[in-house]
Amino acid sequence: MKIENQVTMEFPSRSANEGFARTAAACFAAQLDPTLEEVNDIKTAVSEAVTNAIVHAYPDTLGKVMVRLRIKEGNLLEILVKDWGVGIADVDQARTPLFTTGNEERSGMGFTIMESFMDTLKVRSTPGKGTAVTMARKIARRAGR
Repeated sequence: MKIENQVTMEFPSRSANEGFARTAAACFAAQLDPTLEEVNDIKTAVSEAVTNAIVHAYPDTLGKVMVRLRIKEGNLLEILVKDWGVGIADVDQARTPLFTTGNEERSGMGFTIMESFMDTLKVRSTPGKGTAVTMARKIARRAGR
């Protein structure tokens, strides 16, 4: 599928950068003229993916998080969130609702939330090498566009 536009950003795994990532994703997606609901869904999914990278990939140190946003033909927004942290030993278990490796403040619903707001969600991970979460959402064409 042809890529029509893309942007890549990298930042330290500081919690303050989660808000930056979600806002940048919403701004990039704006060129597709999404509805407010679509924008909020994108922001929520990006927030969950970036928060997972910050909290789980680098529990005791700062690391690097990369977000790549692509617009593909047919109004498809593809989002990749990648880290080079501890990785996930069992991706299927990690995708189970309420499962978390975090403390009692973590809900274990990150992947479930991402999946509910996006059309597709793929998680690839290698313990000790990091995790890549790829999400995609088709933005509906509205009348007059």
